[in-house]
Formats: sequence, C-alpha cells, structure tokens
Amino acid sequence: MNDIVRRSPFVVAASATPKSDGWDKLLIITIFGGILTLAYAALSTAIFDPLLRLAYHDDWFDLMFRPTVLWILMGIFLLTLRTVMWLRYRSFAAATADDAPRLTVIIPAYNEGRMVEKSIDSVAAADYPRDRLQIIVVDDGSRDDTWDWIERAVARQPQLVTPIRFVHNRGKRAALAEGFRQATGDVVVTIDSDSVIERGTLLAMAGAFRNAKVGAVAGKVAVFNRRKGLLPRMLHVRFILAFDFLRSAQSTYGTVYCCPGALAGYRMSAVRQVLEQWEHQTFMGVDCTYGEDRALTNFILQLGYDSVYQRSAVVHTLAPETYTKLCKMYLRWDRSYIREEIRFLSKIVWKRPLWSRLIAFVETAMNALRFPVTYVSLALWTAFIVVEPAAMLRMMIAIGIASTFYMLYYLRSERSWDFIFGVLYAYFAFFGLMWIFPYAALTVRAKSWLTR
Repeated sequence: MNDIVRRSPFVVAASATPKSDGWDKLLIITIFGGILTLAYAALSTAIFDPLLRLAYHDDWFDLMFRPTVLWILMGIFLLTLRTVMWLRYRSFAAATADDAPRLTVIIPAYNEGRMVEKSIDSVAAADYPRDRLQIIVVDDGSRDDTWDWIERAVARQPQLVTPIRFVHNRGKRAALAEGFRQATGDVVVTIDSDSVIERGTLLAMAGAFRNAKVGAVAGKVAVFNRRKGLLPRMLHVRFILAFDFLRSAQSTYGTVYCCPGALAGYRMSAVRQVLEQWEHQTFMGVDCTYGEDRALTNFILQLGYDSVYQRSAVVHTLAPETYTKLCKMYLRWDRSYIREEIRFLSKIVWKRPLWSRLIAFVETAMNALRFPVTYVSLALWTAFIVVEPAAMLRMMIAIGIASTFYMLYYLRSERSWDFIFGVLYAYFAFFGLMWIFPYAALTVRAKSWLTR
C-alpha cells in the first residue's frame, strides 16, 4: 500500500489530485497542442503530400492510407471529446464521521491465500465509524488455506467481520450475490480479495452517494505489486490512464461504463431491484460467469441512476506478473466488454438523459467502430511492409510518438518517471496483445474464468 514512487523531480502518490500549478497548465497546453499537431499531420500526410503519394504509388496509397487516416481522425475526435470531459471532472466531497451512511464491504475470495487477510485488515483499518460498518468475506470454495487466513482476520475483528464459506466453488458472481443478501448497509462496497484500500477510501466512496442520482461509484485502481517486474510496472501506468483519464471523462456525464471489481460502490436499494436478473444473467443462451462488475454497472444504469468515478477513493490491486495470466485477464475483460457493449448500445443508452445519451452514444459507437478500422489498417500495413520494409520503421516511430503523447495525461496524475513504462507498454501491446480482441470476439460465449 505504500508502494509509491518517491523520486525527484516527479513525485505524486497514486491518490493525489492533480495540482493546478504551472506544471499542470503546461501539460494541458501541450496536450491540446499535440492534438492539433496530430490532426494536421494526419490530414496533410493523407491529402496534401504529393511526394508521399508518388513514393508509395497511387494504388497502395489509396488502399492503405484512407482507412488509416480514418482511424487516426476518429481517434483524434474521440480524444478531444474525452480531454474536454477530463478537464471538467471534479472529485466528490468525502463523507464525514457524522454523516457517513451504513456501509457494507463485501470481499469475495477464491484461493487467495494470505492476501485476503491483508485485504480484510485494510478495510478494518479504514477511517469509518465502526457502528456503521459491516465487512462480509465470502470464501468461494477455496482449495488452499484462504479460509485459515480469513479466520485469523475474524479473530481480531469478531464484531466487524462476517465470514461465509461455500463448500464448493460457485463463482464470483454467486459469492457477491450472497454478500448482497446479507448486507445491512445503505451503501455496499465490493473489493477484490487481492486488493487493499487506503484509509480514506470508504469515506470517499460514501461521499458520492450524497447525490441521489448516483447509483454506482468506481474507485481508482493502482497496482499493488508494481515493483515486482516489468509487466506490473507497465500495467500500473495503464491502470492510471484507464481511471484518472477515461473514467474521469465518463464521470462528467454520469456514465462510467464499468465500476471495477477491485473497488466499486453501489446504492443497496438499487442492487436489490436487479439482484436476481444480474445473478442469473445469460448471453446467447449461456450463463454469464465473468464480467460481473460491468454487468452490474449496466443494470444500475438501466434503472436510471448515474455511475460516477471517485478519484480520491484508492485501491491497490495485484496485477498479473506473467504474460499468460495477463492474456487470460484481458480475454475475460474483452469478452464481457463485447457482451455488455451490445446491451448498452441496444437498450441502456436510449434511457439516459439527453446530454448523457448523446455523449455516451458518440463515445461508444466510435470506440466500437475503431476496432474494425484498426485491424483493417494493420492488415494493410502488414501487406505494405512486405513491399516497402522501410515502412516498418515509420510504424515504430508513430507508435512511440503517440504513446509518448498519451503519457502527458499520466503525468498530470502521477509526476513520476514511470511514464516510460507506458511507452514500453504501447510496443508490448502492439506486438503481444493485438490478437486478444479478435479471439475474444470469436469465443464470446465461453464460460471459463480461466483461473478457476
């Protein structure tokens, strides 16, 4: 939990709110300057550069550059929209000891070992009135010593922690559902058993529910084991961008698409209305076993509530340290993304308030369209590289420039030299992860959790 970069000249903890200082203003100016430069470069290269057209031949130019430029321009438009929303984001004021609602924390666990004890202890140590806090830990039929570690934590906090043990593994969704049924709080917070929260997280989460329109809250996820290898370091940068940039932008129009399992809060009265539908959800005739966090967010949005992001509520979660585990995680995420994106676009977006509906539709539609354009462009680039090998160098330079530009958003959240790992991640994702989404689309009906 204290695994935070502390090196000069960039030093900001994962939970810090960006400071409005000279550095912050310079970053924002540079970001908008970069967006304009990218747009100009894309248009001038594709339309106004006869030398490039001559060098690469008209046929190849028309075949390859048109979808590529479409891809770039779509990305620039979406990036501009998100940037404006991101700059408008403000955190919600945290609850106080006087006005904190009754709150239940649910921690589902499966073969987690000692980490589940750390998770429970972090919740028990949080700043929250004890007479209004309930902790429910559900052992989902673990086959290791997870239950022993739960009992150790319960022995220290017998009045605070309620343990539940399944004889057989029933899945994370069933474990959470049992926790929801036993919850006595007006607000319920779910935390993964491989995660620990910061002391102010629960009060921060509760504070967002002062707004009666809010039904779900996403916390900020940082990587607990970021010093354990190159992969966790890269993923930490990726996670910070996914939350402090993307979810900040989504929060401004009340439509955070996924409140993550690592740290999410829900209005209990809303959960009760959708609990049975969510627990027994199916897709194309198959039970939904994973993606329970995005699915529940969608159900809450369907009721008419807003889902928002609370930057000041921070959890530190274990990230995959091997390529195989990372691919399994992304496969689950992409399959649930496809399933829930279809639900969102077909049913939920039309029930949102007009302003939210317009922005959400543009963002989700364009984001979905970028996938086929991306893969068509990459296929054409691959064919072109066979004819013009030098084009590979151009591609590598383009990836480096684009990823370095994205690190400006990261530097506003964490003034850390770790942004370098974000650039490395771009190359890693290009060569090592591009296959995952198409495979996930082809196997979207798969039920396996891949780790159980």
